[in-house]
Amino acid sequence: MEREQNLEKIQKEMKPGAISRDGFLGTDQRSLPEILREDDEAVSRLGATHKAIAEEMRKLRNSGMKGLGDFTRVPPHFEVLVDSFRGKLPCPFGHPGVIPKINTVVRNLKTGKEIAYTDMNIHLIAAHGFYEGKGAPFRLEPEDLVEILEIIIK
Repeated sequence: MEREQNLEKIQKEMKPGAISRDGFLGTDQRSLPEILREDDEAVSRLGATHKAIAEEMRKLRNSGMKGLGDFTRVPPHFEVLVDSFRGKLPCPFGHPGVIPKINTVVRNLKTGKEIAYTDMNIHLIAAHGFYEGKGAPFRLEPEDLVEILEIIIK
């Protein structure tokens, strides 16, 4: 019960204007516990983990940092663009510290698909299994991340 009440409070912080202009929930009508549960189930169906997804996102971001502002080739067949913006954001779940506003675009040259994510996305996935609500500007689908980033399921 306490966890549910805490998630209700966190969900209020995720609304537009509280921490970020657009918020983290988009047009999603589900509760935060429902969003977390459904994304957790999707990741499990894929045979992946939130940690493995976040680690691959972080690894590609780090490789792309070498060309800050320009696409960088990352073997075997990726191009990665990393841009840094002024400012930092607090974690809506209340983690201490702030996360820098860094955006990453990964192009999979083999499939022709690309995906964009932020350092906040990496943190939210790694620490909370949260991919944002449907309709949110930075919502990520676990299936897209696993496919485009070619996350190897063991």
